[in-house]
Amino acid sequence: MATISRSAGRKVEYPTSDGKPMAETDVHRKLMMDLIESLEARYAADPDVYVSGNLLLFYEEGNKRKHLSPDVFVVRGVPKRQRENYLTWEEGKGPDLVIELTSKSTRSEDVKKKMALYRDVLQVPEYFLFDPLQEYLTPSMQGYRLIDGNYEFIGSVARRLPSEVLGLNLERVGNQLRLFDPTTGLRLPTTREQAEQARQQAEQARQQAEQARQQTETQRERAEQAEAETARLLQEIEALRRLRNGD
Repeated sequence: MATISRSAGRKVEYPTSDGKPMAETDVHRKLMMDLIESLEARYAADPDVYVSGNLLLFYEEGNKRKHLSPDVFVVRGVPKRQRENYLTWEEGKGPDLVIELTSKSTRSEDVKKKMALYRDVLQVPEYFLFDPLQEYLTPSMQGYRLIDGNYEFIGSVARRLPSEVLGLNLERVGNQLRLFDPTTGLRLPTTREQAEQARQQAEQARQQAEQARQQTETQRERAEQAEAETARLLQEIEALRRLRNGD
């Protein structure tokens, strides 16, 4: 597939795939999807925040070769909609934040080529690198903020990197990169965690309903027993009365 755009009066077809694999490993792929889905859920109610990843981003109009594919990126101030690719000149801006899930095989591209493009061409305000397998990057989670045209290290606070763009903190948890809300201290759940939480809530509701049913059944049985005991006592009283009266 391709997206057709007009450039200098001519039609240019921009591809939607570069033929490269989605991610280096299963760990990278799952992590990328978790981050994208967590951020999509975070900004679900904001129509002007676009979250994506592994999407071809073109940054020079008319040149199909000038593209890259960020693992995860967030753009503020553009409409939330499905895109086949991202054309910066049509959108009016580039990403506000990029996260690259790096590895030994992508290290040169992530720390040199892409970093230079994000800094000098796209001028991405925040750029984060995360090495889930801790193959080469030290520290394995790094953040950069664009200040006066240069990337400066984002210092960690209690093992977390604060993102001004997201208003969230990034932290390594095992081989995962997790997002935390600094106002609540809570971790943004992944889709799988949300599904598991919903399953647990449904199971808890089922158990509560079953307990309520059992309590109702117990109360009914007790009421029936009390009614039967009352009837028995009334019969005994009536028998005693007849015996006393000689009936």
